[in-house]
Amino acid sequence: MTIQLVYPALAQILWTFVVLGILFQRRRVAFRDKEVGMADIAVSTERYPESARLAAANYANQFETPVLFFALIMLAMEVGATGTVIVALAWAFVLTRVVHTLIHTGSNRVPVRAAVFALGVVCLFCMTLDILATVL
Repeated sequence: MTIQLVYPALAQILWTFVVLGILFQRRRVAFRDKEVGMADIAVSTERYPESARLAAANYANQFETPVLFFALIMLAMEVGATGTVIVALAWAFVLTRVVHTLIHTGSNRVPVRAAVFALGVVCLFCMTLDILATVL
């Protein structure tokens, strides 16, 4: 079942590329529509329009809790904690990251976004407990 953990890891990596695409597109539009110029963003990205800043913030988020996710995936594979529960938790985490992005780069309703983020953290914590149960 080890290979089953590779799929959500790859999905999270691919999602990060999708978010990067959203970021590039929003910045391209900002330049095209002359909302910013090169001099505006040479030192800081604060002058980008809100939609581009939200995409940038979400892209940065892809390197925060997902770091724990990738570490947990590797640990799970190393110790053989590769059962149905951890695979389901891994997919659930990836799903929370996708939903988090859609909220963050869309309506940006912070309470909803925070709840989705917290659910993803719960998935990571449960993955940790599953790995601990395997090694203890």
